[in-house]
Amino acid sequence: MDLLNTLVDKGLRRELPTRDEALAVLATSDDDVLDVVAAAGKVRRQWFGRRVKLNYLVNLKSGLCPEDCSYCSQRLGSKADILKYTWLKPDEASQAAAAGLAGGAKRVCLVASGRGPTDRDVDRVSDTIKAIKDQNEDVEVCACLGLLSDGQAERLRDAGADAYNHNLNTSEGTYGDITTTHTYADRVDTVQKAHAAGLSACSGLIAGMGESDEDLVDVVYALRELDPDSVPVNFLIPFEGTPLAKEWNLTPQRCLRILAMVRFVCPDVEVRIAGGREVHLRSMQPLALHLANSIFLGDYLTSEGQAGKADLEMIADAGFEVEGAGEVTLPEHRAAAGGGCGSHADAGCGTQEGAGCGSHTDAGCGSHQGGGVCGSAPAAAATVTEQPSEARTDLVAVRRRGAGTDLAPNA
Repeated sequence: MDLLNTLVDKGLRRELPTRDEALAVLATSDDDVLDVVAAAGKVRRQWFGRRVKLNYLVNLKSGLCPEDCSYCSQRLGSKADILKYTWLKPDEASQAAAAGLAGGAKRVCLVASGRGPTDRDVDRVSDTIKAIKDQNEDVEVCACLGLLSDGQAERLRDAGADAYNHNLNTSEGTYGDITTTHTYADRVDTVQKAHAAGLSACSGLIAGMGESDEDLVDVVYALRELDPDSVPVNFLIPFEGTPLAKEWNLTPQRCLRILAMVRFVCPDVEVRIAGGREVHLRSMQPLALHLANSIFLGDYLTSEGQAGKADLEMIADAGFEVEGAGEVTLPEHRAAAGGGCGSHADAGCGTQEGAGCGSHTDAGCGSHQGGGVCGSAPAAAATVTEQPSEARTDLVAVRRRGAGTDLAPNA
Protein backbone atom coordinates (compact mmCIF):
# COMPACT_ATOMS: atom_id res chain seq x y z
CA MET A 1 0.00 0.00 0.00
CA ASP A 2 1.60 3.26 -1.14
CA LEU A 3 0.16 5.16 1.82
CA LEU A 4 1.85 2.89 4.36
CA ASN A 5 5.19 2.93 2.51
CA THR A 6 5.07 6.73 2.53
CA LEU A 7 4.26 6.84 6.24
CA VAL A 8 7.03 4.40 7.15
CA ASP A 9 9.57 6.47 5.20
CA LYS A 10 8.42 9.64 6.94
CA GLY A 11 8.43 7.99 10.35
CA LEU A 12 11.99 6.78 9.91
CA ARG A 13 12.98 10.36 9.00
CA ARG A 14 10.86 11.89 11.78
CA GLU A 15 8.80 13.82 9.25
CA LEU A 16 5.26 14.95 9.95
CA PRO A 17 2.63 13.21 7.82
CA THR A 18 -0.03 15.30 6.13
CA ARG A 19 -3.46 15.44 7.70
CA ASP A 20 -4.86 13.50 4.74
CA GLU A 21 -2.33 10.74 5.41
CA ALA A 22 -3.28 10.60 9.09
CA LEU A 23 -6.99 10.49 8.25
CA ALA A 24 -6.33 7.76 5.68
CA VAL A 25 -4.83 5.54 8.41
CA LEU A 26 -8.05 5.82 10.42
CA ALA A 27 -10.11 5.10 7.29
CA THR A 28 -8.35 1.84 6.40
CA SER A 29 -10.49 -1.29 6.53
CA ASP A 30 -10.35 -4.14 9.02
CA ASP A 31 -8.91 -6.26 6.20
CA ASP A 32 -5.84 -3.99 6.18
CA VAL A 33 -5.34 -3.65 9.92
CA LEU A 34 -2.42 -6.10 10.09
CA ASP A 35 -0.68 -4.21 7.30
CA VAL A 36 -1.18 -0.97 9.24
CA VAL A 37 0.22 -2.53 12.43
CA ALA A 38 3.23 -3.95 10.55
CA ALA A 39 4.01 -0.57 8.98
CA ALA A 40 3.73 1.43 12.21
CA GLY A 41 5.67 -1.33 13.96
CA LYS A 42 8.69 -0.61 11.76
CA VAL A 43 8.67 2.99 12.99
CA ARG A 44 8.25 1.90 16.62
CA ARG A 45 11.18 -0.54 16.38
CA GLN A 46 13.40 2.06 14.69
CA TRP A 47 13.20 4.37 17.70
CA PHE A 48 12.42 2.03 20.62
CA GLY A 49 13.49 -1.45 19.59
CA ARG A 50 11.46 -4.12 21.37
CA ARG A 51 11.48 -2.42 24.78
CA VAL A 52 8.28 -1.80 26.75
CA LYS A 53 8.33 0.78 29.52
CA LEU A 54 6.12 -0.01 32.53
CA ASN A 55 4.36 2.75 34.47
CA TYR A 56 2.41 2.47 37.71
CA LEU A 57 -0.45 4.69 38.89
CA VAL A 58 -0.99 5.74 42.49
CA ASN A 59 -4.26 7.58 43.11
CA LEU A 60 -3.35 9.96 45.92
CA LYS A 61 -6.88 11.36 46.36
CA SER A 62 -9.93 9.70 44.84
CA GLY A 63 -13.32 11.13 43.91
CA LEU A 64 -15.09 14.32 45.01
CA CYS A 65 -13.77 16.42 42.11
CA PRO A 66 -15.48 19.79 41.42
CA GLU A 67 -14.86 19.56 37.65
CA ASP A 68 -17.51 18.16 35.27
CA CYS A 69 -15.41 16.17 32.75
CA SER A 70 -18.00 13.86 31.19
CA TYR A 71 -15.64 10.88 30.86
CA CYS A 72 -14.52 10.83 34.48
CA SER A 73 -15.85 8.60 37.25
CA GLN A 74 -14.55 11.14 39.81
CA ARG A 75 -16.41 14.11 38.28
CA LEU A 76 -18.86 16.46 39.95
CA GLY A 77 -22.19 14.62 40.15
CA SER A 78 -20.76 11.20 39.29
CA LYS A 79 -22.89 8.31 40.50
CA ALA A 80 -20.15 5.77 39.76
CA ASP A 81 -19.58 3.56 42.79
CA ILE A 82 -15.86 4.27 43.07
CA LEU A 83 -13.54 4.52 46.06
CA LYS A 84 -13.57 7.96 47.67
CA TYR A 85 -10.81 9.07 50.01
CA THR A 86 -8.73 12.12 50.82
CA TRP A 87 -4.95 12.49 50.52
CA LEU A 88 -2.78 9.44 51.18
CA LYS A 89 0.06 10.09 53.60
CA PRO A 90 3.56 10.05 52.04
CA ASP A 91 4.41 6.67 53.58
CA GLU A 92 1.11 5.18 52.33
CA ALA A 93 1.77 6.45 48.82
CA SER A 94 5.36 5.19 48.93
CA GLN A 95 4.10 1.78 50.02
CA ALA A 96 1.62 1.71 47.13
CA ALA A 97 4.33 2.73 44.66
CA ALA A 98 6.65 0.00 45.93
CA ALA A 99 4.27 -2.70 44.69
CA GLY A 100 4.43 -1.37 41.13
CA LEU A 101 8.20 -0.96 41.24
CA ALA A 102 8.58 -4.54 42.48
CA GLY A 103 6.55 -5.61 39.44
CA GLY A 104 8.98 -3.92 37.06
CA ALA A 105 7.59 -0.41 36.75
CA LYS A 106 10.11 2.27 35.90
CA ARG A 107 7.86 5.31 36.42
CA VAL A 108 5.37 6.08 39.19
CA CYS A 109 2.52 8.42 38.28
CA LEU A 110 1.09 10.30 41.27
CA VAL A 111 -2.44 11.44 40.48
CA ALA A 112 -4.94 13.44 42.52
CA SER A 113 -8.50 14.40 41.66
CA GLY A 114 -9.47 18.06 41.72
CA ARG A 115 -9.26 21.21 39.64
CA GLY A 116 -5.69 21.81 40.66
CA PRO A 117 -3.44 21.72 43.72
CA THR A 118 -3.28 24.29 46.49
CA ASP A 119 0.18 25.26 47.68
CA ARG A 120 -0.39 22.97 50.68
CA ASP A 121 -1.20 20.13 48.26
CA VAL A 122 2.08 20.76 46.45
CA ASP A 123 3.84 20.43 49.82
CA ARG A 124 2.07 17.10 50.39
CA VAL A 125 3.04 15.77 46.98
CA SER A 126 6.60 17.03 47.42
CA ASP A 127 6.87 15.03 50.66
CA THR A 128 5.47 11.99 48.83
CA ILE A 129 8.01 12.32 46.00
CA LYS A 130 10.82 12.48 48.56
CA ALA A 131 9.49 9.39 50.36
CA ILE A 132 9.34 7.40 47.11
CA LYS A 133 12.77 8.51 45.91
CA ASP A 134 14.37 7.84 49.30
CA GLN A 135 13.36 4.19 48.87
CA ASN A 136 13.96 3.98 45.09
CA GLU A 137 16.72 6.27 43.88
CA ASP A 138 16.35 5.53 40.15
CA VAL A 139 12.57 5.74 39.88
CA GLU A 140 10.95 8.33 37.61
CA VAL A 141 8.10 10.25 39.22
CA CYS A 142 5.39 11.96 37.21
CA ALA A 143 2.82 14.18 38.94
CA CYS A 144 -0.72 14.68 37.64
CA LEU A 145 -2.56 17.15 39.84
CA GLY A 146 -4.69 19.18 37.44
CA LEU A 147 -4.30 22.83 36.52
CA LEU A 148 -1.13 24.46 37.88
CA SER A 149 -0.75 27.96 39.27
CA ASP A 150 2.37 30.06 38.78
CA GLY A 151 5.42 28.64 40.53
CA GLN A 152 3.92 25.22 41.35
CA ALA A 153 5.67 23.38 38.52
CA GLU A 154 9.02 24.72 39.70
CA ARG A 155 8.30 23.54 43.25
CA LEU A 156 7.44 20.05 42.01
CA ARG A 157 10.63 19.96 39.97
CA ASP A 158 12.69 21.06 42.97
CA ALA A 159 11.02 18.32 45.03
CA GLY A 160 12.30 15.71 42.57
CA ALA A 161 9.45 15.30 40.09
CA ASP A 162 10.70 14.25 36.66
CA ALA A 163 7.53 14.86 34.66
CA TYR A 164 4.07 16.38 34.76
CA ASN A 165 1.01 14.92 33.09
CA HIS A 166 -1.91 16.92 31.79
CA ASN A 167 -3.82 15.48 28.84
CA LEU A 168 -5.52 17.42 26.06
CA ASN A 169 -8.06 14.58 25.89
CA THR A 170 -9.93 15.77 22.78
CA SER A 171 -9.82 18.37 20.03
CA GLU A 172 -10.16 22.05 20.78
CA GLY A 173 -13.32 22.17 18.66
CA THR A 174 -15.15 19.57 20.75
CA TYR A 175 -13.63 20.31 24.16
CA GLY A 176 -16.62 22.34 25.35
CA ASP A 177 -18.92 19.38 24.71
CA ILE A 178 -16.91 17.26 27.16
CA THR A 179 -16.04 19.73 29.93
CA THR A 180 -17.48 23.13 30.89
CA THR A 181 -15.74 23.95 34.19
CA HIS A 182 -12.40 24.71 32.52
CA THR A 183 -11.22 25.30 28.98
CA TYR A 184 -8.89 23.74 26.46
CA ALA A 185 -6.72 26.85 26.84
CA ASP A 186 -6.42 26.15 30.58
CA ARG A 187 -4.92 22.76 29.73
CA VAL A 188 -2.53 24.31 27.25
CA ASP A 189 -1.42 26.77 29.89
CA THR A 190 -0.66 24.03 32.42
CA VAL A 191 1.43 22.02 29.96
CA GLN A 192 3.34 25.16 29.06
CA LYS A 193 3.97 25.93 32.75
CA ALA A 194 5.33 22.43 33.28
CA HIS A 195 7.51 22.67 30.20
CA ALA A 196 8.86 26.07 31.21
CA ALA A 197 9.82 24.64 34.60
CA GLY A 198 11.94 21.94 32.97
CA LEU A 199 9.62 19.03 33.68
CA SER A 200 9.24 16.32 31.05
CA ALA A 201 5.96 16.69 29.20
CA CYS A 202 3.35 13.95 29.27
CA SER A 203 0.13 14.76 27.43
CA GLY A 204 -2.32 12.57 25.57
CA LEU A 205 -5.89 11.90 24.56
CA ILE A 206 -9.02 9.85 25.20
CA ALA A 207 -10.56 8.04 22.22
CA GLY A 208 -14.09 6.68 22.10
CA MET A 209 -16.08 9.69 23.36
CA GLY A 210 -18.08 10.01 20.14
CA GLU A 211 -15.44 12.10 18.35
CA SER A 212 -14.88 12.07 14.58
CA ASP A 213 -11.74 11.01 12.76
CA GLU A 214 -11.04 14.71 12.20
CA ASP A 215 -11.20 15.34 15.96
CA LEU A 216 -8.70 12.55 16.62
CA VAL A 217 -6.30 13.91 14.03
CA ASP A 218 -6.76 17.45 15.39
CA VAL A 219 -5.81 16.47 18.94
CA VAL A 220 -2.82 14.36 17.85
CA TYR A 221 -1.49 17.17 15.65
CA ALA A 222 -1.99 19.55 18.56
CA LEU A 223 0.04 17.20 20.73
CA ARG A 224 2.73 17.03 18.05
CA GLU A 225 3.00 20.80 18.23
CA LEU A 226 3.11 20.79 22.04
CA ASP A 227 5.94 18.29 21.69
CA PRO A 228 5.53 16.10 24.78
CA ASP A 229 8.03 13.36 25.58
CA SER A 230 5.22 10.88 26.20
CA VAL A 231 1.71 10.58 24.75
CA PRO A 232 -0.75 8.41 26.70
CA VAL A 233 -3.60 7.07 24.54
CA ASN A 234 -6.64 6.32 26.68
CA PHE A 235 -9.68 4.43 25.42
CA LEU A 236 -12.84 5.60 27.18
CA ILE A 237 -13.95 3.37 30.05
CA PRO A 238 -17.73 3.98 30.03
CA PHE A 239 -18.50 3.99 33.75
CA GLU A 240 -22.12 3.60 34.79
CA GLY A 241 -23.11 6.80 36.56
CA THR A 242 -21.27 9.12 34.14
CA PRO A 243 -22.66 11.02 31.12
CA LEU A 244 -20.68 8.85 28.67
CA ALA A 245 -21.76 5.51 30.12
CA LYS A 246 -23.48 4.54 26.85
CA GLU A 247 -20.56 5.45 24.55
CA TRP A 248 -19.34 2.07 23.31
CA ASN A 249 -17.86 3.22 19.99
CA LEU A 250 -14.60 1.31 19.78
CA THR A 251 -13.59 -1.99 18.24
CA PRO A 252 -10.18 -3.59 18.78
CA GLN A 253 -9.32 -2.81 15.15
CA ARG A 254 -10.31 0.83 15.60
CA CYS A 255 -8.05 1.07 18.66
CA LEU A 256 -5.13 -0.35 16.67
CA ARG A 257 -5.67 2.18 13.87
CA ILE A 258 -5.72 5.03 16.38
CA LEU A 259 -2.47 3.87 17.98
CA ALA A 260 -0.86 3.51 14.54
CA MET A 261 -1.91 7.02 13.56
CA VAL A 262 -0.41 8.41 16.79
CA ARG A 263 2.83 6.52 16.10
CA PHE A 264 3.08 7.90 12.55
CA VAL A 265 2.45 11.49 13.71
CA CYS A 266 4.79 11.22 16.72
CA PRO A 267 7.29 8.60 15.57
CA ASP A 268 10.03 9.05 18.20
CA VAL A 269 7.84 9.74 21.23
CA GLU A 270 6.95 7.39 24.07
CA VAL A 271 3.45 6.29 23.05
CA ARG A 272 1.72 4.77 26.07
CA ILE A 273 -1.36 2.56 25.99
CA ALA A 274 -3.28 3.89 28.97
CA GLY A 275 -6.73 3.29 30.44
CA GLY A 276 -9.21 1.06 28.66
CA ARG A 277 -6.88 -1.29 26.80
CA GLU A 278 -8.33 -4.35 28.51
CA VAL A 279 -11.90 -3.20 27.83
CA HIS A 280 -11.53 -2.34 24.15
CA LEU A 281 -8.43 -4.09 22.77
CA ARG A 282 -9.15 -7.26 24.73
CA SER A 283 -7.39 -10.24 23.11
CA MET A 284 -5.73 -7.89 20.59
CA GLN A 285 -3.59 -6.23 23.28
CA PRO A 286 -0.34 -7.97 22.21
CA LEU A 287 -0.67 -6.47 18.69
CA ALA A 288 -0.79 -3.01 20.26
CA LEU A 289 2.72 -3.52 21.64
CA HIS A 290 3.95 -3.27 18.04
CA LEU A 291 2.66 0.32 18.04
CA ALA A 292 3.17 1.61 21.59
CA ASN A 293 6.35 1.27 23.64
CA SER A 294 4.82 1.93 27.05
CA ILE A 295 1.90 0.65 29.15
CA PHE A 296 0.48 0.96 32.64
CA LEU A 297 1.06 -2.05 34.86
CA GLY A 298 -1.87 -3.36 36.88
CA ASP A 299 -4.79 -1.17 37.96
CA TYR A 300 -5.84 2.35 36.98
CA LEU A 301 -7.17 5.23 39.08
CA THR A 302 -10.68 3.94 39.76
CA SER A 303 -10.89 0.77 37.66
CA GLU A 304 -9.14 -2.58 37.79
CA GLY A 305 -6.75 -3.53 35.02
CA GLN A 306 -5.31 -6.79 33.83
CA ALA A 307 -3.32 -8.67 36.45
CA GLY A 308 0.26 -7.41 36.60
CA LYS A 309 1.59 -10.94 36.10
CA ALA A 310 -0.53 -11.26 32.94
CA ASP A 311 0.91 -7.97 31.65
CA LEU A 312 4.45 -9.30 32.05
CA GLU A 313 3.57 -12.61 30.41
CA MET A 314 1.92 -10.79 27.50
CA ILE A 315 5.05 -8.70 26.90
CA ALA A 316 7.31 -11.76 26.94
CA ASP A 317 5.00 -13.90 24.80
CA ALA A 318 4.78 -11.15 22.17
CA GLY A 319 8.58 -11.10 21.88
CA PHE A 320 9.16 -7.82 23.73
CA GLU A 321 11.19 -7.05 26.85
CA VAL A 322 10.59 -4.84 29.87
CA GLU A 323 12.71 -1.68 29.79
CA GLY A 324 15.19 -1.63 32.65
CA ALA A 325 15.68 1.18 35.15
CA GLY A 326 19.11 1.96 33.71
CA GLU A 327 17.89 2.26 30.12
CA VAL A 328 17.00 5.61 28.57
CA THR A 329 13.47 5.53 27.16
CA LEU A 330 13.77 8.20 24.48
CA PRO A 331 15.96 7.96 21.38
CA GLU A 332 19.36 9.58 21.77
CA HIS A 333 18.51 12.68 19.73
CA ARG A 334 15.49 13.43 21.91
CA ALA A 335 17.09 12.56 25.22
CA ALA A 336 20.03 14.82 24.43
CA ALA A 337 17.79 17.69 23.36
CA GLY A 338 15.38 17.28 26.26
CA GLY A 339 12.66 17.74 23.69
CA GLY A 340 9.50 16.14 22.51
CA CYS A 341 8.03 14.80 19.30
CA GLY A 342 10.09 16.25 16.46
CA SER A 343 11.71 18.99 18.51
CA HIS A 344 15.22 18.48 17.15
CA ALA A 345 16.40 21.00 14.59
CA ASP A 346 16.91 18.27 11.99
CA ALA A 347 13.76 16.39 12.84
CA GLY A 348 12.09 17.00 9.52
CA CYS A 349 8.90 18.81 8.70
CA GLY A 350 6.50 20.39 11.12
CA THR A 351 8.92 20.67 13.99
CA GLN A 352 8.52 23.05 16.88
CA GLU A 353 11.67 24.70 18.12
CA GLY A 354 12.35 24.47 21.80
CA ALA A 355 9.29 22.42 22.58
CA GLY A 356 9.43 19.36 24.67
CA CYS A 357 8.10 19.04 28.22
CA GLY A 358 4.76 18.88 29.81
CA SER A 359 2.41 16.49 31.53
CA HIS A 360 0.55 13.23 31.78
CA THR A 361 -3.17 12.77 32.67
CA ASP A 362 -4.74 16.10 31.90
CA ALA A 363 -2.93 18.28 29.43
CA GLY A 364 -3.42 21.07 26.99
CA CYS A 365 -2.20 22.20 23.63
CA GLY A 366 -2.59 24.35 20.57
CA SER A 367 -3.75 23.37 17.15
CA HIS A 368 -1.51 22.55 14.23
CA GLN A 369 -2.42 24.55 11.19
CA GLY A 370 -2.05 23.27 7.70
CA GLY A 371 -1.45 19.68 8.71
CA GLY A 372 1.81 18.80 7.11
CA VAL A 373 4.34 19.12 4.40
CA CYS A 374 6.80 16.85 2.64
CA GLY A 375 4.64 15.49 -0.10
CA SER A 376 1.06 14.48 -0.31
CA ALA A 377 -0.79 11.22 0.02
CA PRO A 378 -3.94 10.02 -1.60
CA ALA A 379 -6.89 11.92 -0.20
CA ALA A 380 -8.31 10.18 2.84
CA ALA A 381 -11.27 8.01 2.19
CA ALA A 382 -14.56 9.04 3.70
CA THR A 383 -14.73 8.26 7.39
CA VAL A 384 -15.61 4.62 7.84
CA THR A 385 -18.75 3.97 9.84
CA GLU A 386 -17.87 1.07 12.08
CA GLN A 387 -20.15 -1.20 14.00
CA PRO A 388 -19.81 0.03 17.59
CA SER A 389 -18.30 -2.40 20.03
CA GLU A 390 -20.75 -4.46 22.04
CA ALA A 391 -21.26 -2.94 25.46
CA ARG A 392 -18.92 -5.05 27.58
CA THR A 393 -19.90 -3.67 30.94
CA ASP A 394 -18.60 -6.90 32.48
CA LEU A 395 -15.08 -5.67 31.71
CA VAL A 396 -15.50 -2.41 33.64
CA ALA A 397 -14.52 -3.35 37.19
CA VAL A 398 -14.31 -0.64 39.85
CA ARG A 399 -11.01 -0.76 41.75
CA ARG A 400 -11.46 -2.18 45.26
CA ARG A 401 -7.83 -2.89 46.13
CA GLY A 402 -4.56 -1.03 46.50
CA ALA A 403 -4.39 2.67 47.44
CA GLY A 404 -7.21 3.73 49.74
CA THR A 405 -7.99 0.15 50.84
CA ASP A 406 -6.54 -2.49 53.13
CA LEU A 407 -6.10 -4.96 50.28
CA ALA A 408 -2.89 -5.64 48.38
CA PRO A 409 -2.54 -3.77 45.07
CA ASN A 410 -2.44 -5.37 41.65
CA ALA A 411 1.08 -5.06 40.26
